[in-house]
Amino acid sequence: MFKSLAQKPWLPWLLSAIIVILAAAVIVLLVFLKNQPPQVRGIPPMVEVSAHEPDSSIWGQNFPNQYTTLLRTEANNTRTQYGGSEPYSKLEADPHLLRLFAGYAFSIEYNEDRGHRNALTDVREIQRINEKSPATCYSCKSADNPALWEEMGMAAYDAMLFSEMTANIDEPIGCANCHEAGTMRLIVTNPALEEALEAQGKDWTTFTRQEMRTVVCANCHVEYYFAGEGKYLTFPWKNGTRIEDIEAYYETLQFTDWTHPDSQAPMIKMQHPEYEFFTASSTHYLAGVSCADCHMPYTRDGAVKFSTHDVHSPLLEPARSCGTCHTDVDYVTYRVAEIQDAVHATMMSCEDAIVEAIDRIAAAAANPAADADLIEEARRLHRAAQLRWDFIAAENSMGFHNPEEALRILANATDLARQAQVKALLAVKSQ
Repeated sequence: MFKSLAQKPWLPWLLSAIIVILAAAVIVLLVFLKNQPPQVRGIPPMVEVSAHEPDSSIWGQNFPNQYTTLLRTEANNTRTQYGGSEPYSKLEADPHLLRLFAGYAFSIEYNEDRGHRNALTDVREIQRINEKSPATCYSCKSADNPALWEEMGMAAYDAMLFSEMTANIDEPIGCANCHEAGTMRLIVTNPALEEALEAQGKDWTTFTRQEMRTVVCANCHVEYYFAGEGKYLTFPWKNGTRIEDIEAYYETLQFTDWTHPDSQAPMIKMQHPEYEFFTASSTHYLAGVSCADCHMPYTRDGAVKFSTHDVHSPLLEPARSCGTCHTDVDYVTYRVAEIQDAVHATMMSCEDAIVEAIDRIAAAAANPAADADLIEEARRLHRAAQLRWDFIAAENSMGFHNPEEALRILANATDLARQAQVKALLAVKSQ
């Protein structure tokens, strides 16, 4: 070897020169790449989408698969055992609701919700909306809202009447409710959600994309109330998002939606608290599963992978929704049915207990000699029991989003209802 090098003294110089040239080429390449504009994922956009663009068909020119599947939510009105998207009357399906919501608008009309593209039509046709209803009722129904909130401010928006706001609302739920134009990143668009997160010391801009695949659903799928004369949309999360936290929040405010005409108890109506219920340490939530994983599962159009926007019950497509993680889909659907049947049976027993409590309280109140203090205690117990029952009844999974929590809350609600009955009986016997 050494003899060969001696015969070729130029060889080390040649190797050194090659190394220098290669190093220089690498440096030049790195500098070149550094100065290139950032790469655009996927196919370059066909059109530029303006900020808060309410018309989803414009977004659809860039994302045809997502838009096409979104449109299916208008016609996909399929019923499941305990939900789905068929707008059947819950009052007819469960006559107890007429007693439980007596004196409140939900005893007039209460239907199963349809898909996202029907939200605007349904809120305008529901009999619960009248000439006194605030514009706040539009808050979760339209892709026009993000632009209106930015332009008007939410306080001015909510202070208007529903009938006054109608002229500004044209588009149903769509892309602008969840996405930032241009980047397409998932964002919080509802000021009420941002304020509720801030009250908990949370900054949604720091959340991961997987976390946002659940958080964006909280723009709408939450418990809420209208605060003050301005009917300001507010999420009762200051103390936390479990039912006991929400109850404590309302008790501090002494908030009441209506007075029950039979028991005279000050009542609160729960509103679809899917986010609060699911995130209360449920098995799937702790495993890092998002709402979108099950309700908007990934699918393919040829080589293109995308999240379907035909948002519906996973039970309508269990192989796609559940099969990503579970190998035995038949067993999974069986277990879902078992869980939902158990929660439903427990919920019906709870309803029986609350209705019986209402009857006992009404009977005691009709007795002039009954103990007024015990009747008031019974009323407070009725309020607490129905608040918990309704947290599960209004949540749209028949307990499956968090089975253990559902059964815990319903057991507590039933116990409180029975305590209310006892207090009402004691009120009469104590005379």
